[in-house]
Amino acid sequence: MIQERKDIDPKYKWDLSVIYPDEEAFEKDYTAVEKSIRAFAAHESEMNKSPEALFNALKEECVLGDRLGKLWQYASLNACVDLSDSALQGRQTRVRNLYTLFGETAWFLSPRILSLSDETLETWMKEYSPLGEFRRVLSEYMRWRPHVLSDECEKLRAQMSDALGSHSEIYSLLTDSDMRFGFIRAENGERTELSDTNYSLFIMSQDRRVRRAAFTALYKAYAQFKGTVGAVYAARVKEAAVKAKLRKYPDAITASTDGDEVTPAIYNNLIETVHKGLPVLHDYYEMKRKILKVPKLHLYDVYAPLVGSLQKSYTYEEAIDEVLATVRVFGEEYEQALREGLLSRGWADVYPSRGKRGGAFSSSSPLTEPYILLNFNGMYNDVSTLAHEAGHSMHSWYSKNANPSQYMHPTIFVAEVASTVNELLFARRKLRESKSREERLFILNKLMETYRGTLYRQTMFAEFERDMHAASERGEPLTADFLCGHYYALNQRYFGDGVVCDEAISYEWERIPHFYNCFYVYKYATCISAACTIVKRIETEGETYVKQYIDFLKCGGAKAPLDSLLVAGVDMTKPEVVENAIADFADTIRQFKELYEG
Repeated sequence: MIQERKDIDPKYKWDLSVIYPDEEAFEKDYTAVEKSIRAFAAHESEMNKSPEALFNALKEECVLGDRLGKLWQYASLNACVDLSDSALQGRQTRVRNLYTLFGETAWFLSPRILSLSDETLETWMKEYSPLGEFRRVLSEYMRWRPHVLSDECEKLRAQMSDALGSHSEIYSLLTDSDMRFGFIRAENGERTELSDTNYSLFIMSQDRRVRRAAFTALYKAYAQFKGTVGAVYAARVKEAAVKAKLRKYPDAITASTDGDEVTPAIYNNLIETVHKGLPVLHDYYEMKRKILKVPKLHLYDVYAPLVGSLQKSYTYEEAIDEVLATVRVFGEEYEQALREGLLSRGWADVYPSRGKRGGAFSSSSPLTEPYILLNFNGMYNDVSTLAHEAGHSMHSWYSKNANPSQYMHPTIFVAEVASTVNELLFARRKLRESKSREERLFILNKLMETYRGTLYRQTMFAEFERDMHAASERGEPLTADFLCGHYYALNQRYFGDGVVCDEAISYEWERIPHFYNCFYVYKYATCISAACTIVKRIETEGETYVKQYIDFLKCGGAKAPLDSLLVAGVDMTKPEVVENAIADFADTIRQFKELYEG
C-alpha cells in the first residue's frame, strides 16, 4: 500500500526548511534574485574596461548562480515529493524561468570577454591577483573564442534558447501520454495493461511467455508511430547540425564532445575497443542460453535473470551501515561526513509515497546540502542505489569544500565515476564477505547485467547516434525505414550469431529519450570504464592509491575532465581503460559460471 507523505517519520524526509524556513523567505529571496539579475546588465558596458571590473562581473555571475541554485533546490526538491501538487510544479517553473531570464540578461559575457585578447587577459590576471580565481573560467572562454558569434547573434540565440529543444518535450508527450501498448497476461494470468514503465518488469519475468508477449506488444505499438517519432528525431539531429555549424564546428559530434572538453577520438576509441570485446558479450549470451535451457536465445530472453530474487531485506539503518562499511576504505573523513549527512544532516528523502517522483538522484548546489532522493523498499538494489547516490553526494561534498563555487560541480564527463565506484565496491565487498551461494550468484548476476547494460548497450546507442548524425550531415534523409534498418544491423552485430535478432527490435531506438540529448550516452560507458580501473587500484594498492582518488574527488570542475581523471591515474585516451572494464566483465562471467556449475 502506498504511504501518504504525512505518515512518514520526519527523520526519513528532507528538511528543506534549512534552505528557506517558509514560503515568505523563498518569495523574498526570489524577488531579490530577480532584481539582481536585471541589474546585472550594468556590467555590459564596464566589464572589459579593467581587471577589477571583469572580476566583479565574473564574481557576481557566480553569486547569482549560487543563489539561483538555492532557489532551484528548494523548488525542485519540494516538487519531486508531490508531483500532483500544481502549486509546487508552478514554483519550479518560475525558478526555471528565472534561469532563462539570467541567460537572456547575461548574454554579453562571452562577447565582452572575447573582445579582449588572450594577452590582455593574461596580463590582467598577473596585475590583479583576485582575477586569478577565474583562470580556468577565462581559459575556457579563450578556448571558446573561435566559436563565438556577433553580439546580435549571441543575443538572439539567448532569447531563442527556451524555444529551441522542443523535440524532447514533443517526444515525451507522445510516448508518455498518447501511446497505448495494449494488454498482456501476467504470470498469474491476469489481464494487465502494458506501459513503457512496467515493461521492464515483464521483460525480466521468469516466464518466457510473458517476456515474449510484452516484447511483441510494446514494439507493435512503436511500429505504428515510427514515422512520427522518426520525424521528431530527424528534426533534433538537424537542429544539432545547424547549431554546430553556427558555432563553426565541422559537425555535431565535434561540437558536443568539445563541450565535454574531449574530442571525437575518445568517443570513437570507446566504440572501437568495445567492438574488440564483443566476443566476451557473446560468451555471456551463450551462457545465458544454456542456463535458461532454450534452443535459441531471443531478444526477449536477454533480460531474464539467471537466478531468482534474493530473499533478504534491509532496514534503512542497515542499508546505511552497509554503505558506510563499503566506503570505510576511503578513510575516516569520507566515512564520517557521509554518516553525518545521512543520519543527522537530512541528506536523504528515503521512502516512496503517494505522488513522489520515482527513481533516485543526488542534487547539490554551493549553498545547500547534497540531497539524495530515494524510493527505498529494503531490497539489495535499494542498498546499491544508496551507495551509488552517496558517491555522487560525496563527490559534491569534497568538491564544494576544496573549490570556489564556480568549480564545485564536476564536469558531466566524469559525473558518474564516483557513484559507479561506490556501487562496484559495494558489490565486490558483499561478494567477498557473503557465505551464501544464493547471494553471491545474485550479486554476480547483477554485476554482469551492469556491464552488459552500461558498457555494451550504451556504447551501441552511442554508435547509433554517431552514425545517424553523420548520415544526416552527408545529406541522407533519416527516414523511419533508414533508422530502423541501421538500428537492426547494430543489434545483429552486438548480439552476435548466437542470438535470434527479432525484427521488432528495429523499433527500439524510438524508446531511447537520451537520443534527444545528443551524444550523452557514451559517457555512461566511459564512466564505468574509469570506475573499473579505479576500483581495481583501490583493491590492489589500498591507502597508497586512495589519496589519489580523494584528490580526484576534490578536483570537481577545477580541472578539465581528462586532467582530473589523470589525478586518479586514469588515462581515458588509452584503450586500456575500456579493456579493463571488459576484462572485469569476463572475470565476472567466469566466477558466475564456476559457482553455478560447482
